[in-house]
Amino acid sequence: MFGLSELAIILIIVIAVLAARKLPELTRSAGRSARILKAEARAMKDEERTPAREGEAPRVIPGEAVRRDDTGDGGPATPRG
Repeated sequence: MFGLSELAIILIIVIAVLAARKLPELTRSAGRSARILKAEARAMKDEERTPAREGEAPRVIPGEAVRRDDTGDGGPATPRG
C-alpha cells in the first residue's frame, strides 16, 4: 500500500499532466501579476520618499481612470466607462 508521501507525489504528477495545457497561460498571468505588484510597491515607496507639498497637483499613476463624485458626500469614486 502507498504511504502519504507517495500519494502526494502521484497527485502532483496527475495534476501536472492534466493541467499541462493551462500551465503556460497560468505562468504568464502570474508574471503579469508579479510585475504589477512590483510596480505598485515601487510607486508607494517613491510616494513615501517625496512628501506632498501644499498646492501641488497629485501625481498621475497609469491605471483605471476614476471620476470624483461631485455631491461632496465623501462617497467612493465611480469608474469611467
